[in-house]
Amino acid sequence: MSERVLVVGGGVAGFGAARALSLRGVPYTLVERLETPPPTSVLGINLPGNAVRALDALGVGDEAVRSGRPIVRREYRTSSGRLLFDVDERDFWKGVASSVCLRRSTLLDLLRAGTDPATVRWGNPLVRAESAGATVRVRLGNGAAEAFGFVVGADGVHSTTRGAVTGEAGLQPSRMSSASWRFQAPNPGVACWTAWTGRDGTFLLIPIDDKHVYGYASTTRRGAAIDNPDWLANTSRAFPAPVRDAVDAALTHPGRPYHSPVEVVRAERWSLGRIALIGDAAHSMGPVWAQGAGLALEDALVLAGLLAERSDWTVVGAEFERLRRPRVELVEAATERLSRLAGLPIWLRNLVGPVLGPRTYQEAYGPLRAPLSSTV
Repeated sequence: MSERVLVVGGGVAGFGAARALSLRGVPYTLVERLETPPPTSVLGINLPGNAVRALDALGVGDEAVRSGRPIVRREYRTSSGRLLFDVDERDFWKGVASSVCLRRSTLLDLLRAGTDPATVRWGNPLVRAESAGATVRVRLGNGAAEAFGFVVGADGVHSTTRGAVTGEAGLQPSRMSSASWRFQAPNPGVACWTAWTGRDGTFLLIPIDDKHVYGYASTTRRGAAIDNPDWLANTSRAFPAPVRDAVDAALTHPGRPYHSPVEVVRAERWSLGRIALIGDAAHSMGPVWAQGAGLALEDALVLAGLLAERSDWTVVGAEFERLRRPRVELVEAATERLSRLAGLPIWLRNLVGPVLGPRTYQEAYGPLRAPLSSTV
């Protein structure tokens, strides 16, 4: 195949796309605004079964599971520690793949390991892209003007590529919370994926290896988890000892917890001519179901398959969008339902949670058990 693909973005979506294209024999170049690969991070990433199945298709699923801690059970608890409901995660994803939590940097290392360094240009962001018939004309950060047969926008929430497709930012506020904290801490005795939800905040702790947990914290009623570690310390005081201990340990560790906004992308379209958006650039959503990486990797596999199989790349973007939107919109709808549940008064949330929580879990993840071949 003489045509070449430009992949914009060096995160999970970008290197997932690069690896998928490489496996299908489609030539590509990847550009990333960072000057070098990011340093090893203590932040974790929660990968449900459909995400690990996508990694299997990319040839790194087994390594990902070995590098982290499989998730066998979920527990949803109140701020006092009372169990609202639980989920047998291993049984739910049986026949698909094992859910796992591992370090984000480890996942990126696995995806990058299969790429040719000569195909990656660090410190060279996309400045502009314009679809023009059988080519896409681009201008890069180094000033170069080039033409590609297709451009994959995998450049995240603040995507430059999205501007070329929709002409607008596409950002919306999250229904649940406008910001969050993420951290790593010594395991305070947490045996499984565990979330505690109270009046003012939600804390999630997931074992990431034999000694550590990955932590996530946010407000629960659209407030902001402000960019001040005092918020973590003060809010955690209303929660059980495992939460307090993990937060205290994270705050005293030299690598301070990481604060970031929770931003939602609702793009009116994901493609224009020979440009297509994948992952957060197309459909970022609140981290309720941990589908940022999973949906991005699925996007990468489907798009790479179309580029490998279609002789006319002008139709690929629209076909990709038609195939992927229904699956993504199911997760978006489930995210909205759980966000509404989280926004209820605490007494009502705790009352209906044992009934609505398991139902919403099934609605969110049930369709994702279906393999990509059945949705394409």
